[in-house]
Amino acid sequence: MNSRQPIPVVVLTGFLGSGKTTVLNHLLANRGGTRIGVVVNDFGSIEIDAMSVAGQVGDSMVSLGGGCLCCAVDGSELDAYLEKLAAPVHRIDVIVIEASGLAEPQEMVKMLMANENPAIRYGGMVQVVDAAEFDATRARHPETDRHLAVADLVVLNKTDRVDAAERARIEAALGTLCGPGIPVVGADHGRIDPELLFDRRPWTETRGQLSFEDLLAEAAHQADEADETDPADAAGHDHERCGHVHAAYESIEFVSEQALHPRRFLDFLDRRPAGLYRIKGFVHFGVPGHEERYEVHAVGRFLRFAPGPWGRGEARLTQLVLIGSGTDGQALLRELEACREPAPRQVPPESMWGVLRYVDRPADTPVED
Repeated sequence: MNSRQPIPVVVLTGFLGSGKTTVLNHLLANRGGTRIGVVVNDFGSIEIDAMSVAGQVGDSMVSLGGGCLCCAVDGSELDAYLEKLAAPVHRIDVIVIEASGLAEPQEMVKMLMANENPAIRYGGMVQVVDAAEFDATRARHPETDRHLAVADLVVLNKTDRVDAAERARIEAALGTLCGPGIPVVGADHGRIDPELLFDRRPWTETRGQLSFEDLLAEAAHQADEADETDPADAAGHDHERCGHVHAAYESIEFVSEQALHPRRFLDFLDRRPAGLYRIKGFVHFGVPGHEERYEVHAVGRFLRFAPGPWGRGEARLTQLVLIGSGTDGQALLRELEACREPAPRQVPPESMWGVLRYVDRPADTPVED
């Protein structure tokens, strides 16, 4: 059994041509040292452009030097493949499922939520939308609206193919189709910051023979050089063209030696702005019966808490990182400051009920109906 924290499983959805594979390739090429397991639910041969760098990939599971495992599966095989990917021997940090363009993502999410494998946990659903074909896609696939309604994060891809007025119109439409506060991240060529979905780790492995990650980086570098040979492209070559999409986001850190009041912290999470794409870290509540360290993970409106033991000698701290765009960082910090609780031992245990609603497998603590 995997003794590590459960591996988050992120579902990447979107209709054919929206750019899911492009987004996935970008995540693979810019993941740092993070080991990603990839499940491609295409009911046939895997056609990932970047895979041609490492060789042809067939229908069976393969292992690549950089720690990326890819499978083409149907729904009935999903649990088995997730179990294989979550095996400790692979040391996978995150699993991304690229759903078929004609799949029902709600069903895949239900399967993940019902999965009883303690080594994995559902990590949110990301819907990719083609800005240039937005109206046509909704006309061909009316179920688009249903999919958007359950998304935790929306990537509006191919924004380079529409003008500012059209983009604003589409973003306004998405605001009515998505759930309240669901963030919409604009992108061209699938370039989003991987930190919005998972932590990137430093490369620690000695690299002799080129690994998959090395090959992807080399291919990206060659593509950038090719772009620069075109004067029209060279004029627009900036940080985002280089893949440095993090320049569009801001990161805010919050540390508190005092515990946080669970209800006030949940109120903060409930009213977080749409531009706040991701929250990660650990929370110390210190409420009687709930003195554990609570890992918090939010992607868009998706939210999960995972209680676990403090390390030996580890200080009881709340440590949070907030990643967003267009947000008021100082205002967010002030709101978090207001969540501090100087006397957590006097806070009634029932104040934790709201938090426990977002724990995947609550233990023996009762949760209010």
